Amino acid sequence: MVRTGTTARAAGLLLGAGLDALLGDPRRGHPVAGFGRAAAALEKAIYRDDRARGALFTGICAGTVLGAAVLAERAGRDRPVLRCLTTAAATWAVLGGTSLAREGEIMARHLEGGHLGAARLRLSHLCARDPSGLDGPALARATVESLAENTGDAVVSPLFWGAVAGVPGLAAYRALNTLDAMVGYRSARYANFGWASARLDDAANWLPARLTGALTVLAAPAVTPVSGGRLRASAEAWRVLRRDGARHPSPNAGRCEAAAAGALGVRLGGANTYAGEVETRPALGDGRDPDVPDIRRAVRLTRAVSAAAVAASAGLAFALGRARHGRAR
Repeated sequence: MVRTGTTARAAGLLLGAGLDALLGDPRRGHPVAGFGRAAAALEKAIYRDDRARGALFTGICAGTVLGAAVLAERAGRDRPVLRCLTTAAATWAVLGGTSLAREGEIMARHLEGGHLGAARLRLSHLCARDPSGLDGPALARATVESLAENTGDAVVSPLFWGAVAGVPGLAAYRALNTLDAMVGYRSARYANFGWASARLDDAANWLPARLTGALTVLAAPAVTPVSGGRLRASAEAWRVLRRDGARHPSPNAGRCEAAAAGALGVRLGGANTYAGEVETRPALGDGRDPDVPDIRRAVRLTRAVSAAAVAASAGLAFALGRARHGRAR
């Protein structure tokens, strides 16, 4: 039962994660989608190809969300039940773990049935790479890589910031991550305008990405047969994470993907096409190339890491709440 502010945030994170597990993302009226539409309208109104204008855009969008979230947090300062419920609502709104796993399962079904066209169309729900020339194994690699990276972005990072900063942490993180997805690409249009959004998203994900890597190491036995040696699975994930985590062009995605490559016993990386431009990424891991059956293993890994992240975030929130309560006495 939520009786004090010490437990309210932790309880809210658990309740919100439970709602995400049961319901997934809201089908209509999703607040993140509404934020994206508002940000797109603002971009259209103030866009100019320079960093200052992009920083203004990021500040307005993220600052507005943060201000509203701070007011919501303050409203529950002395009302633990309200604080729990607002934290739960915000957690449900920003978490994407259940929907992420479902997208992985949909990709697996399409590819298992030989429906390459449907799989290519569906890949846009997971990443922005051009799927038009991808065969089954290439689509499997894209799916596995996206599941690994987005487990950090859509699950571990928001839970971490929710534990540390409550509703403001949840809302501000999701705002920055959404802005990065919208304008953070290194394209001709966004190289300058999206610079602030991309850099702030990198900063917000720096510690959670490394936490995602560590949780993936711990969760590796969930996708390894007993005969394969479960302890060896964690050891291999740790080895690949340490060796390959910094090879990725992103300062954060490589940690998530390298740990997943080690846990699954596959090799990730290679040539990807984004908006007509080919980007070749270094190999992560020493195993074989991923194939269609590895998608379902990657989904299991995502779910195991997500469950561990929920427990860890609730524990962190409770510990921080106890510490704040102790200082206030």
